[in-house]
Amino acid sequence: MNAAIRVEALKLVRSPVDMIGTLALVAGTLALLGGITVALADGNPELTAKAGAAATLDWNGLLASAAQITAAGGLLGFGVVLSWMFGREFTDGTITGLFALPVSRSRIALAKLTVYTAWSIAVSVVLTLGILALGLLLGYGTPTADDWGGLARHGALTMFTAAIAVPVAWIASVTRSMLASVGGAIALVIIAQVGALAGAGGWMPLAAPALWAMSSGTAVTPVQLALAIAVGIVFAALTCAAWARLQLNR
Repeated sequence: MNAAIRVEALKLVRSPVDMIGTLALVAGTLALLGGITVALADGNPELTAKAGAAATLDWNGLLASAAQITAAGGLLGFGVVLSWMFGREFTDGTITGLFALPVSRSRIALAKLTVYTAWSIAVSVVLTLGILALGLLLGYGTPTADDWGGLARHGALTMFTAAIAVPVAWIASVTRSMLASVGGAIALVIIAQVGALAGAGGWMPLAAPALWAMSSGTAVTPVQLALAIAVGIVFAALTCAAWARLQLNR
């Protein structure tokens, strides 16, 4: 199992997808936050009206904007990386070689998910530190206790977002298509947005983490938030099961 984890980690680290995905999630989010801040400072009335709670030039506004960006863009970014990790084996034809290995396919899938989890944690930490640095650079002052709590929630939001993206790994496994799994990632984003607009609130696992972060933890109950974690666990198990049943003639 350790050998499989090392191999999958090398695949991810040496791939351009890892670099692009990390830059998109971290640098892309920070760039958008900087652009939003500049527009708000210039008094853009349309953006101010649309931003809502994120329209203030302080830690609260910065964290609200970061939560909105991570909820949508993060879900797509994590989904694309998962699409590559699982779908490329079928697209590149390397899946046939995995049948000759002494490690079971289910363990290989678990190794991929383990590496993905570690990478997601790293992205969460770096992005949260980046938001902290951006807030200090913008002159918002030393974070208060509430601000530190908001930063911690954003770190958790990033991990929750990574968890609810795991269905993409299952889609890639059952369709054997990287393109289909990318489409699945886009579908998850759409479902989350529609669910939030439809008033499903915290009972929509794909939208619950964002609502939890943007409401300072008041709009979502612990049970509702746990459903988001359950989505990741259930689809991780389904993905491992799908890989255990893989056959060369299909």
